Amino acid sequence: MVSSFSDSAQSANEDMREAKRSIRARVLRVLDAMPADLRASASGAIVAALAARDDFASATTLLLTLPFGSEWDTRPLIEAALERGKRVALPRVNAGSRMLDLCAVTDVASDAANGFRGIPEPGMHCELLPVGAIDWVLVPGVAFDVEGRRIGYGGGYYDRLLALLSSNVRRVAGAFEVQVVDRVPAAEHDLAIEALVTESRSLTIPR
Repeated sequence: MVSSFSDSAQSANEDMREAKRSIRARVLRVLDAMPADLRASASGAIVAALAARDDFASATTLLLTLPFGSEWDTRPLIEAALERGKRVALPRVNAGSRMLDLCAVTDVASDAANGFRGIPEPGMHCELLPVGAIDWVLVPGVAFDVEGRRIGYGGGYYDRLLALLSSNVRRVAGAFEVQVVDRVPAAEHDLAIEALVTESRSLTIPR
């Protein structure tokens, strides 16, 4: 009986992983095919909507991300936060612990370079910040649904980080509208975002 239950759970987990892989591959193909002018205009709209949020305005220490691959351009949002005198942290993969180190940056051009798997990361000279210092996080992802579920790149780094953040930290995602899918498969322990901002709408998701 125990073996049967274990086999069933393992099969269900593999089905979920395969469903996520399929969605991830499909959305990435669409993102890669986006025309440059559309990507630029949509990125600008996402940045403007995020920067206008009340929770962004009131936050003091924000965890943001640098764009990778076909993602929307987050750099103007980073600059907006720095210009407002906020403390900005960017994540750096710690391969040993399989966690993200949170590093303070003051100038993207001098503080960041390509790192883990070609993903832009803050340099080793940047100050490390404790997880408890963060009060607003921009959650990256490949695909999202309107209930706040997300699919990342498969490494699980942000899933582990989100579990460590205080319940008071605002978890907000920005994405192109084409990244919003009908439903993201998720396990009970997967943490959802609280808001999703695209170039055409802003969704608030109840906790």
